[in-house]
Amino acid sequence: MTNGDGIHRSHFANQINKSLLGERVQIAGWVEDIRDIGKLVFLLIRDVSGIVQIVVTGDHLLALKDLTRHSIVIVSGIIQVGKAKDFDVEIKVDRVDIISKAVQPLPLDPAGRIDSALDKRIDSRALDLRNPKISEIFRLKSCVTQVIRSVLQSDRFIEVQTPKIIGTASEGGANLFSVNYFDTVAYLAQSPQLYKEQLILSLDRVFEIAPYFRAEKSHTVRHLSEFVSIDIEAAFLDSNDVMDIAEKLLANVLNQLSLTLEVGGSTYLNKDSILELSRSKIERFSYEHCVDVLNDDGEKIEYGDDLSDSALRKLGQIHKGFYFITDWPLKLKPFYIHEKENDPFLSESFDLQFGYLELISGGRRQHDNSKLRQRIIDQGLDPAGFEDHLRAFEWGMPPHSGWGLGLDRLMMVLTNAQNVREVVLYPRDTQRLHP
Repeated sequence: MTNGDGIHRSHFANQINKSLLGERVQIAGWVEDIRDIGKLVFLLIRDVSGIVQIVVTGDHLLALKDLTRHSIVIVSGIIQVGKAKDFDVEIKVDRVDIISKAVQPLPLDPAGRIDSALDKRIDSRALDLRNPKISEIFRLKSCVTQVIRSVLQSDRFIEVQTPKIIGTASEGGANLFSVNYFDTVAYLAQSPQLYKEQLILSLDRVFEIAPYFRAEKSHTVRHLSEFVSIDIEAAFLDSNDVMDIAEKLLANVLNQLSLTLEVGGSTYLNKDSILELSRSKIERFSYEHCVDVLNDDGEKIEYGDDLSDSALRKLGQIHKGFYFITDWPLKLKPFYIHEKENDPFLSESFDLQFGYLELISGGRRQHDNSKLRQRIIDQGLDPAGFEDHLRAFEWGMPPHSGWGLGLDRLMMVLTNAQNVREVVLYPRDTQRLHP
């Protein structure tokens, strides 16, 4: 029953069904379509959950004067058996309140009958999300984030929040946004790396899901200036252990999406692909193996060189789906990565790839203060800029490992998106600062 106070709904659209026949309800949403057949008008009212057909007759038709598509309305009425093949039930109106009229013409068709370019859609993103196919991406993203949080918390990880305004370059990189911070220069964090390492000193296992910032002048389908990273750090685990956690996390995400497909289907998810990935063990290939495979395939790579974009694309054609690249040369990795115990020229590190796309970078961290300080120097950095970090390593730092996962890139994989901007509400890149 409606409470009659004007602005509240009694039900969402997906709750309107035959079990409510004869009951009076009040729904709220936007007008997706208007079909006027004279003495009878059918309205299709959509909300975030679905769509309902409304029948308006008699004196109530006066309330529809100048009504435009995508205006916000609140409708009260009795549920009756539907007369259209697409609707088992409909609502026969006894009250229509137009709350907010939509100005015509709209900048795009949120019903999706007319396609719009991605840039135009992002320009009007709030309206774009009225297209259920588009909003589905972000419902899936919310679901994925919840699964990830649940898996990590079940493994004794504590969720933390680290600073996004920092005083020094967290990883020594040059691709930082500088900001005026009162009377000094500060930077937007590109990673929680140093903070999460410090926190395991006492909290043992931590994770964070948060936005980070990278001032790279790359304008590609997979790079953004602001991105969401899922980061973990754990004491007394090695790189294989945290790879296992990443694999467990992905398996849980894929299994949950499989259940979503079983219940209601999906516009973006490929059921067969999701089920296949959820059953597959993620293979682990050494950097050396990958170089050998690429050279055998005609891609000239010197051992010790980083893998170029073209090399990774070729590798992704050879190794389908998810796969790890392990044991990278130490010189290719940041100063905080630990060397392999049996080979100081290699690192105890890994990347998780999906085809050519890097999703995770991680490994065991250097916990010895003197070695960490020397690694900073070896990479041409000034230890003075890391004194706060190094000081924590004097208080008894346990061995530890971790990784960072790009949530937006993972969503590209899960939704078959060809551009990361498809899966980000308000993307920021070299050419976009609005809306």
